Amino acid sequence: MKLHTAAHTVYKTKYHIVWVTRYRRKILVEGVATYLRMKLREVQKYYPDWHFTAIGIDKDHVHVQRVIPPKYSVSFAVETIKKNTSRRLREKCRFLDNV
Repeated sequence: MKLHTAAHTVYKTKYHIVWVTRYRRKILVEGVATYLRMKLREVQKYYPDWHFTAIGIDKDHVHVQRVIPPKYSVSFAVETIKKNTSRRLREKCRFLDNV
């Protein structure tokens, strides 16, 4: 059990976040899933205090376990993750625009 510290806090907030593709379409095939995993880890470059503990990608949904400091709301973290990864996936994989 690793405890994380900030200026005046000690925390251990681990969240299990799951989201599905639109209409649960099976579009997260092998190449797309690999690129998505890379982009999920890239978010940590901009928010170094967010830590991934596990990433699981199936064909129609994504599981992410991560540690988010208490100074960020969970909704802000999920919004940031989904916004950035969705944008990058649509730029890289043009076939996702029609889905």
